[in-house]
Amino acid sequence: MSAELNRRRFLLVTGATGAAMTLDPLHFAAAEAGAEQTRTISGRFEPGAPDWVYVPVRVPPGVREIAVSYIYDRPEPPAGVPGNALDLGAFDETGFRGWSGGARDSFAISRSEATPGYLPGRVRPGEWRVALGPYTVAPQGMNWTVTVTLRFGEPGPAFVPSHAPTRATGRGRAWYRGDMHLHSVHSDGAWLPEQIVAGARTAGLDFIVSTEHNTSSAAGIWGHHARDDLLIIDGEEITTRNGHYTALGLPPGTWIDWRYRAVDGVIPRFLKDIHRHGALAVAAHPFCPFVGCQWKFGYDQVDAIEVWNGPWTLDDEAALQMWNGLLVAGHRWIPAVGDSDSHKEGQVIGLPQNVVLADDLERGAILSAVKAGRLYVTESSAISLSFTATAGSRTAGVGERLDAAPGDRVEVSVRSEGVAAGVIRLFTDEGQVFEGPAGTATWHTTPRVSPYVRAEVRHPDGSMAALTNPIFLGH
Repeated sequence: MSAELNRRRFLLVTGATGAAMTLDPLHFAAAEAGAEQTRTISGRFEPGAPDWVYVPVRVPPGVREIAVSYIYDRPEPPAGVPGNALDLGAFDETGFRGWSGGARDSFAISRSEATPGYLPGRVRPGEWRVALGPYTVAPQGMNWTVTVTLRFGEPGPAFVPSHAPTRATGRGRAWYRGDMHLHSVHSDGAWLPEQIVAGARTAGLDFIVSTEHNTSSAAGIWGHHARDDLLIIDGEEITTRNGHYTALGLPPGTWIDWRYRAVDGVIPRFLKDIHRHGALAVAAHPFCPFVGCQWKFGYDQVDAIEVWNGPWTLDDEAALQMWNGLLVAGHRWIPAVGDSDSHKEGQVIGLPQNVVLADDLERGAILSAVKAGRLYVTESSAISLSFTATAGSRTAGVGERLDAAPGDRVEVSVRSEGVAAGVIRLFTDEGQVFEGPAGTATWHTTPRVSPYVRAEVRHPDGSMAALTNPIFLGH
């Protein structure tokens, strides 16, 4: 840290907030309506800076709007070393008010409106905190400046949120297609909400989950974009320094904290909060190569693992094999899912997508089906699968258990549509046990030999076209 920052108050926090430093506060005086006051603070981060640095702002009564901007230098780093990246967010005297990470260099909050990623609401007097997150600091260090402006006056009309309905027009118990990892301008995406809806319809989706990084702000606007035939579910991508996870199905406005690392040992508390809200926790892109993206918290309490993220890559191959290893090791049943993680044009919404067998196109029904693993993943709506296991008169489908004795003869059937060439492959705990041309395949086993079976459809180049969760065989 620079000498200037060393002279300021230093607070080391462990647990829920990770290592953090709090600077001396910026003071503002009360003023008449129409007045405006600005304060500026500058500093420098060196490599090894705390995860979070807070600039307290003493807000007096009568403030209509708070506006914050920041700048920081970006020297060219040495080859192979990340450059400077500084995240930005805000907390008021009671809690969370917004986050934009590195996607924006400014924000404003008033009772009537707020910059996307931030929560509209009255600017109450008390101590606010501008949150800085030195995500990466180049060897040359990072010089930064934060500017805070308070505008005084009547607060204006209250923002009225428009939440998406929890149900859309469905087909009863049926297969529904959805993308459960999407970003808009409410975090680091370029998509407008209406563009995500249009992209979802083009992709043939029945539902989507909004998963903005570290903020719940989008929940307040999705009702303006809801359609009778498209279910929009609120969520969040919790972006820690030791990996990302998505919370699917959070009640509107619910926010999950991200300011911790695996060593803090606090993630069970946040997963418990997610489950208390009836939502699901999904370990996202566990082998993503970017700084802070790889999943380091283990899989004991997550509800699913995102083994396919965007176009099929070696990262996905690694995630698939890791997930398969959990199945072989007899780990508790954790379903696999796949999502686009789309942020902008060129990242196709619905590539890939989950095909979920749910009782209806309704939030609770979709979440229950995902948690049960009643789903398979395809790269587009042009591809569909039928995957069953039969013993006598008993049949089970994807994510289900076939009631069969250890020695019963089990027939496994796969039918793929929409893949012109390529192969169907079947896997058990022994590894790959079958390969045949895409189309229709049949294979036989017993529960004694195969405790489960799962299917893949691959293109001729080896990339994935579709994959299933397993069918479990035997009692």
